[in-house]
Amino acid sequence: MSQTTTIEYQKDGHFTRPASSFRSFVSKDPGSPFPAEKGRYALYISPGCPWAHRTIIVRALKRLEDVIDLYVLNPSMGEKGWFFDGAHGTLPKDPLYGFTYLRELYFKADPNFDSRFTVPVLWDKKAGTIVNNESSEIIRMLYSEFDEFIPEEYRESNKPGGGLYPESLREQIDEMNEWVYDTVNNGVYKCGFAGKQESYDENVVPLFASLDRLEGILDGHGKPYLLGDHLTEADVRLYTTIVRFDVAYHTVFQCNLKSIRHDYPRLHLWLRRLYWDEDSKVTGGAFHKTTEPWIKFYAKGYAGARAKLTKSQAAVIVPRGPAVLVEPLAESEKLYQ
Repeated sequence: MSQTTTIEYQKDGHFTRPASSFRSFVSKDPGSPFPAEKGRYALYISPGCPWAHRTIIVRALKRLEDVIDLYVLNPSMGEKGWFFDGAHGTLPKDPLYGFTYLRELYFKADPNFDSRFTVPVLWDKKAGTIVNNESSEIIRMLYSEFDEFIPEEYRESNKPGGGLYPESLREQIDEMNEWVYDTVNNGVYKCGFAGKQESYDENVVPLFASLDRLEGILDGHGKPYLLGDHLTEADVRLYTTIVRFDVAYHTVFQCNLKSIRHDYPRLHLWLRRLYWDEDSKVTGGAFHKTTEPWIKFYAKGYAGARAKLTKSQAAVIVPRGPAVLVEPLAESEKLYQ
C-alpha cells in the first residue's frame, strides 16, 4: 500500500510537525480496552529518533525490560521510512509479522492509514493493533500503569520525590514542557528543516534564548536536576535533545550560535551526569545504555533526513566532529559515588 496524500512538513519555508494519529491508553484498570499485562505490549523504536529515545529511557528507568518488549529498527530513516535490516545489532525483520518496513505495521493496524509512519509505536500483540504513537503519552503510561509487575522499590509511589511526574510538580513540569518542546525539542527541527533564511532566523534565536533560560534555572537553584533534587519527566524530555546537540544539531542543523560543552557549563554538567550513569542505582544506567551504542549515528541520520526534507540535490555530507562525543565526568562531579 502507499499513501494517497502528501504529508506537509513545510509551509512557506517553516517546518511544521503533524500531530500523532493513535492516542489510546494502557491502563491498570482490568476493564480497560488496553489493560496493563506483562508481555502483551511491544515498543517499536529507532534509536536515532529523540522522541522514541524518551520511551526507552523510561522503560529502563522503570525496569520494564521484562514487561514490555523492545523492537529496534535501523537508526536512520530510509526511502520508505523506518525499516528493519539487522544493521548495528538491530533486528533483521519485525519479530511478530516478518515486516521490513514500519509502514507495514501501520497498515496492519489500519489498512486505510494515511498519515506519518513514526516511532515510537506502542503495539498491542494480543489485539494486533497500535495503542499509541505519541511519545509524551507513552512515557506517562510507563510511569505507573505497569507498576504491579516490577519490584516495589521502582514503583512511583515509592520513588524519592514522588516519581517522574509527582503531583506536587505537575504544574511546573507541564509549564516547562510547553516552552521547551516549542523552542528546544522541536526548535532544533525548525532550524534544521527551515526552507528559507527567514524561517531559520526566526527560530534559531528563540532556541538559544531557551537554552540560556535552562542554564539560568540550573545555575539559580544549584541542584542536579531541572526541578530540584530529583529526576523528573522534564529531565527525560530535555535530555534526548541536549545529548544530540553538539554531535548533530550544532553541525547538521546549523544550531551553532553556541555549543553545550563550551557555552553552557551547568547544562553540560547536567547532561554528563545523566549520560555517565552506569553506576547509578537510581537510574540503573538508563541514560547511558540507551544512548552510547547509537550516538555515533545521530549526525548521519539527521544529515540524510535534512537532505530529504529540504529536497537538496547535493551529496549528503556527514560532519565528523566532535572528536569526543560526550565529555567525561570527574569523580568529584558524580552524584552517585
